[in-house]
Amino acid sequence: MPQLTSFLSQTAAFKAGTSSPSVYLAHCLDRLDAIEPTLQAFIHIARDAARVSAAASDARWKAGKPSSPIDGMPIGIKDIIETADMPTGQGSPYWAGTQTRRDAASVQALREAGAIILGKTTTTEYASMEPFHRTTNPHDAKRTPGGSSSGSAAAVGAGILPVALGTQVVASALRPASFCGCVGFKPTYGALNRSGSYDHLSQSCTGLLAATPGDAWIVASAICQRVGGDPGHPGLLGPLMPPAPRKPARLALLETGGWSKTTPGARAALAAARKKLEGQGIAIADRTSDPDIEAFEQAIADALAVTFQIFDWEFRWPLASFAKGDPKMLGRVLRQRQADSASVTVDDYRALLARRAQIRQRAAWAAQRFDAFVTLAATGAAPLGLTATGDPAMTVTGSLLGGPCISLPMLTDDGLPLGLQLMGRPDEDADLVAVAEWVFANTK
Repeated sequence: MPQLTSFLSQTAAFKAGTSSPSVYLAHCLDRLDAIEPTLQAFIHIARDAARVSAAASDARWKAGKPSSPIDGMPIGIKDIIETADMPTGQGSPYWAGTQTRRDAASVQALREAGAIILGKTTTTEYASMEPFHRTTNPHDAKRTPGGSSSGSAAAVGAGILPVALGTQVVASALRPASFCGCVGFKPTYGALNRSGSYDHLSQSCTGLLAATPGDAWIVASAICQRVGGDPGHPGLLGPLMPPAPRKPARLALLETGGWSKTTPGARAALAAARKKLEGQGIAIADRTSDPDIEAFEQAIADALAVTFQIFDWEFRWPLASFAKGDPKMLGRVLRQRQADSASVTVDDYRALLARRAQIRQRAAWAAQRFDAFVTLAATGAAPLGLTATGDPAMTVTGSLLGGPCISLPMLTDDGLPLGLQLMGRPDEDADLVAVAEWVFANTK
């Protein structure tokens, strides 16, 4: 597997003058040139602008005045998120080459923090399920990288970038992170300002694909410090730098409604991880030993169905408008979703929101007794083929609950990457990352 290097580990050399953002960027571009013809993670690469940004960052580090901890970090931007100087095609042939002439809030914040926007990474159509790109998995070019944050996960998992922006509404950051062997971080709903991202559903949030939990944290923190969270939300809570690793005392192992779809190898990998954690003195309860967890498992058994029914209503705009236009504007999957949404009423939607709130209340009750929930980040290794992005069943629970989730590249299935997923309580992102840092460092 590619060796992923933390950007944080490079900044000491920047301070000492023994390396620089320009040198780091050159390594990233060399790696990109070597594998991008097969990987196809980018739809646009801004080499010249990146080199100019890196030179400016060199000067700030040399003067001892970096703009932030991510000054000089090369970052990829999912093609559902606006960039003033690059196209935002939303993964759709219809919008390919579209220039909006503005930065999304997150991109604006990254530029202010001194990050280097290297390019736009591929996404499925409108960040949904259908891939019109040909992005491959960095560990096996015949397999999907996952989606919808396909290019972001592939670029980080391949060792091209330390961090890339993604989004998640069901599985769009954590599942590709699992398949591509990198960290995926979905913050609490609303923690990062997603203005300028064409991902507007009621569980949508900006996510991070990263080499390490610490790298994910410093980027998320840099965004929040400059543009906050979604309007009306307090934003990501926690320190500027990564929180200190914290050993958890009690974890709750979840099967979720996706358990029946998991592969034998995935189940064995999770069992082995549990044994390692318990060997470190961590108490782990599950549905067989704890009635609270069993009740919660029953509550989330239909999380995927509830989520998709909610989105059938929320996707009425813009899908109905698109469906009336050029036939090329919508692919097969979204045309079917648009047709399905026609039978959903506002009363149906209200009932679904009440059901989601009920599930969240049950989760809050169960979570009071544990440092985090732990489960798989995917049903198994990335499946063969590039026409689908894999099953989202193992990550939909965290999206439905609205709290922070993180996928750690710690497991394998059939010799390929598989993520260990941790889920935390809403607005306790820093604590979840602290636990993830400890687990990542101590139980590989």
